[in-house]
Amino acid sequence: MKFFIDTANLNEIAEAQALGVLDGVTTNPSLMAKEGITGAANILKHYVDICNIVDGDVSAEVIATDFEGMVQQGEELAALHPQIVVKLPMIAAGVKACKYFSDKGIRTNVTLVFSVGQALLAAKAGATYVSPFLGRLDDISTDGLGLIAEIRQVYDNYDFKTQILSASVRNTMHVINCAKIGSDVMTGPLSSITGLLKHPLTDSGLAQFLADYQKGNK
Repeated sequence: MKFFIDTANLNEIAEAQALGVLDGVTTNPSLMAKEGITGAANILKHYVDICNIVDGDVSAEVIATDFEGMVQQGEELAALHPQIVVKLPMIAAGVKACKYFSDKGIRTNVTLVFSVGQALLAAKAGATYVSPFLGRLDDISTDGLGLIAEIRQVYDNYDFKTQILSASVRNTMHVINCAKIGSDVMTGPLSSITGLLKHPLTDSGLAQFLADYQKGNK
């Protein structure tokens, strides 16, 4: 399973990259605003800055909600850097734009997916990635992991090449369960990745090893 980090914070991205397990980045206008990145020119530059840190795909989101606007913005984003994946909303115009970009060989990530039907449409339109929002479904007492499992079954039934990018991942158990289900990618905060490092027996075992070493070298 690929590990993406969901942020616009360059320091967090660099830390995840340095760990050696990062496969890509997802971000959105809200995450950009959180880092104080506003204005079209600054946002475009920030996407390039992200691409210069990571080796993998970087999802860059269109703001337009109409087909023509999505095409214009998506082509501008795709031209920024070879690692850019154009991120499109799961609406009729977004599906249409997904097909347009797919036919042109431009990679896409269809986002804000909350049902199997939506994921099926995205795959039919040739999406590179589809982003079901696991955590947001959990927030409304709906089984987010169940949705991932259902999409996996449908995609496997028909050998769709679209990758399931489990988004809105909140914690390490989300990451582990996504891996069990067969999600192709997960994206979440840095803590959801670094949290996998932690186990009390690792800490106590290392402390014991170091203590024994010190005893033997006195």
